[in-house]
Amino acid sequence: MVNRISPESLLDSYQAERLPVAAHVLRHTMACVALRRPDDRTKALQDTMSELLRMDEPRKRFAAMLSGLDIHYNLGEGHPLLGRRIPDLDLITENGPMRVFTLLHNARPVLLNLGESGGFDIAAWTDRVQLVDAKYVGTWELPALGAVTAPAAVLIRPDGYVAWVGDLTRLGLGDALTTWFGPAAAEYDRLSCS
Repeated sequence: MVNRISPESLLDSYQAERLPVAAHVLRHTMACVALRRPDDRTKALQDTMSELLRMDEPRKRFAAMLSGLDIHYNLGEGHPLLGRRIPDLDLITENGPMRVFTLLHNARPVLLNLGESGGFDIAAWTDRVQLVDAKYVGTWELPALGAVTAPAAVLIRPDGYVAWVGDLTRLGLGDALTTWFGPAAAEYDRLSCS
């Protein structure tokens, strides 16, 4: 918005995206406050919660909820990673080993290509989006979901959330780039000259 590149509709997406998350946080906070009451019923509930949290799956789910890693923005249907925070994976890039979150230090979106090197041409967005060819060996583990199928490519917003998941067919990539980061450079140049 600052550079007048992103579409006006991006601001409108904020409420639709964040309101459900805020409602979830509020419900969680109300539950935590309720668990602090000093009556016998609450004590029984605390004991039950303690038993559940000794189990692996509920403990992982609760930890994800407390840390905010269970947040899922509704960005449409598709891969389970879509709309979730990208895991901080150890990547192998042409510049050597690197962690995903290191790529986000410049507060720029990243198209992370984990498939065939050179398989993506985003020249029309390179002024705004960094393309990184990388390899990752291992499973993708998401705090709220567990293991998920490794994607061939992900478009990561500067806040660390996945805006697009795909493969070398690039189906939907242009739309995602335009939605989140504005029109292609040629289109942007045409619009700014009008």
